[in-house]
Amino acid sequence: MEERHKQILRRNRVALVERLKPSDVYDVLLEKRVFSQDMIDEIKCSGTRRDQARQLVVDLETRGSRVFPLFLESLRETGQQGLAELLQNGAPAVHIQPATPDQVVRPVLQPLPVSSPINVNPPKKEDVSGSPMQRLTISPSPSPERDSIKPKPLRVRRDSIQSYKMDARPCGHCLIINNVEFEPQSELNNRKGSDVDCEKLERRFKALSFIVEVKKNLKQRQIKHQLSALSKMDHSQYDCCVVIILSHGTEVSHSRFPGAVYGVDGVNVPVQHITNCLNGQHCPSLQGKPKLFFIQACGGGERDTGFEVSPDEVEPSAGGGDDQTDAIPMSSSSDSLSMSDEPDARATLPTPSDILVSYSTFPGYVSWRDTQSGSWYVETLDSILEENAATDDLVTMLMMVNHEVSQNSAKGLYKQMPGSFNFLRKLLYFQILS
Repeated sequence: MEERHKQILRRNRVALVERLKPSDVYDVLLEKRVFSQDMIDEIKCSGTRRDQARQLVVDLETRGSRVFPLFLESLRETGQQGLAELLQNGAPAVHIQPATPDQVVRPVLQPLPVSSPINVNPPKKEDVSGSPMQRLTISPSPSPERDSIKPKPLRVRRDSIQSYKMDARPCGHCLIINNVEFEPQSELNNRKGSDVDCEKLERRFKALSFIVEVKKNLKQRQIKHQLSALSKMDHSQYDCCVVIILSHGTEVSHSRFPGAVYGVDGVNVPVQHITNCLNGQHCPSLQGKPKLFFIQACGGGERDTGFEVSPDEVEPSAGGGDDQTDAIPMSSSSDSLSMSDEPDARATLPTPSDILVSYSTFPGYVSWRDTQSGSWYVETLDSILEENAATDDLVTMLMMVNHEVSQNSAKGLYKQMPGSFNFLRKLLYFQILS
């Protein structure tokens, strides 16, 4: 498709997702040879009507130069003249030559050179040394014929496991709530080092193609207001939504997701409430799309001293003498160890799909934060995303975070174990901005 037509589709994507009736045009697009039956079947499997409309528009951009006028014809023939006129007003008139049996609309492709079939990976892959995902992408017996009928993959595709669509630009919204300075009546200490965490995550998710908005020092009602505003946005043109909360935390009763985070006024917001704001009922435009929550906040006051392991299992550990925790004070002592960052008990009821909540520490335990370099969890998460987001899926990377953080020791004694409640249905690969 010509670039000018692609731009028209992109400018009108919101309207197309809102108003297009994909099921009405499938047969017509098949008859006009815009899509093959396999491609239409794949679009149908993308989810709701909105999801199918979005996928159809994205796939149109990969087709030939005659596809745009053929799509306009298809809209008119199926009674969707309003959309056809909307797109036609942004495009010069195009004379359509009747298609002959030999004029099959095919995607514009750049076949890989047959003379050097081993170069099936993009140059970027060579920069990720030692990655298991990289090794899997090199086929021992590549087929030039197979590789020539589809674009070169950016990462491994597994036929048995689906992955979320994550190619919208921008990919979605990312809300970061950074609570640092707490009101005196809250009896919660200020969270030195949290600004370091916030800056890292803001930079990282911008690099992952998200629209990042940072809110600082919010009270409980302000946290709820920001979440409500996020849920009322139209996310139809985006593929994902991220919420990051950096604050003190505590344990609360729950039926789905454990833990709660504090506003600077000392009043908490349950994690369950936070996730509910973006579920399918309260935010229809995010139905079927991944909703990711990263919680750097305690959910209890227990301190984990770990257990002994054999010498060959011990790795160098980070953490220094200025480590603090992020939780409600468990006593009147001024000792920073009386505070923690973690969720509470276990989920007991069914949880909405397409949600992942990543906690900085195991339920009931404290979460450690260095006043100079930030929290263990965020520092490790940022590093893992930087090094592995181009090749590994999110759940795999969170496992790497778990391992790295588990090697740290605070004051030479205390440990931390991150974890997550994962209700994603597919693999999630972030989009890397080039």
